[in-house]
Amino acid sequence: MVTSGFPDPAHTTIGQRIRWARERAGMSRPVLGGLVDRSTEWVKAVENGRLQAPRLPMLLRIAHALGVQDLADLTGNGHAVPVSVFAGERHKALTAVQAALTDYHVSGDGPPPNVAHLAVRLEQAWQIRHASPDHRTQLGLLLPDLIRDAQRAVRVIRGEGRRDARRTLAGVYRLADFYCAYQPAPELVWLVADRAMNEALEADDPLAIAGGAWAKVGAMRDAGRWDEALDVAEFGVREIEPHLDSGDDWRGMWGALKAEVAYVHARRGRYGQAWEAWEEADRVARELPIGYRHTQSSFSRPVMSAHATTLGVELRRPAEALRAADGFDSETIISVPRRARHLIEVARAHDQRGERHAVWALLNHSERTASETIKYNGFARDMLIGLRSNPPTGLRQDVRDLCERVGIAA
Repeated sequence: MVTSGFPDPAHTTIGQRIRWARERAGMSRPVLGGLVDRSTEWVKAVENGRLQAPRLPMLLRIAHALGVQDLADLTGNGHAVPVSVFAGERHKALTAVQAALTDYHVSGDGPPPNVAHLAVRLEQAWQIRHASPDHRTQLGLLLPDLIRDAQRAVRVIRGEGRRDARRTLAGVYRLADFYCAYQPAPELVWLVADRAMNEALEADDPLAIAGGAWAKVGAMRDAGRWDEALDVAEFGVREIEPHLDSGDDWRGMWGALKAEVAYVHARRGRYGQAWEAWEEADRVARELPIGYRHTQSSFSRPVMSAHATTLGVELRRPAEALRAADGFDSETIISVPRRARHLIEVARAHDQRGERHAVWALLNHSERTASETIKYNGFARDMLIGLRSNPPTGLRQDVRDLCERVGIAA
């Protein structure tokens, strides 16, 4: 069978179909490698079968880079699997946010923006982001004007005020990182993470620099750039360590970076190093006041318990993940989107054990907690597609209903 002009999947490997799509697009191996953050040799090894087929997240990135709309064209399973099923559709405000990020025609006319007022707007936007089930829609309404106003402030203000403007713009970019994440526009994630770091460096603000490092670590981790992610995390830690007596947010940022180090090690399957970093972060979390939560990272006591669940899942130890999840009340996670993400992580642990009823229940709970978290979470969408093809007893219609709400067509 031939689909969309692709070679017969019965007689070709995934690597061969990637090569065919690359050549059809007129793209060289170095270019494809650059687009998916891999070397030319890695692309060649995948195409020639010397490396095993990429996992789903990387296949999605390859599909985006090559303009492949149906993932089945790469996987060769004979069933139409639109890339958007796993990655989610573009949010309706993404075009407006992207335009604000890439518009360099910043007017210098008129009075300069009030940086103190911009900082208040940014703080309010963070609060809305953490409190809203439809957090992407809420941010999509706020970010375009906030980005343009903060960029204009940096452009037109001089003197000490410009340093404050840069600090605020760095925070705006860090907020934009949450909006852009997990959408089919990975280049924007890199753009805002890099700009957040650059503005923080220009402001010479160690706390903002550490926050920029936190954002970049996530982008590098998801791209599989493990060593670079660890280097950036440690850079952020070094920036902030001389200031740990300056307040709770400084210690919270330090702990958040250590938690990211743990996450990177877990993704690599390094059990001991992952838990060693987690313990460092958890110690700091327990030294902070009860009820404390870091605004950008949500670092807190409950979120450290949620991180323990994620480590167990990434390390393929679902029993450990579920013990961690049972050890605290997820309702104590103040950030609504972060709580919904934790429920997805618990679902992943049950999925590793083949417990489909529990997977459905947790994904359903996650969707009702924050509908715009699950819509853009590739792990959740992957599990839902699995449930749809093999629904738990008595839940066939319930699974279909949940898939419809998440945006996965029948």
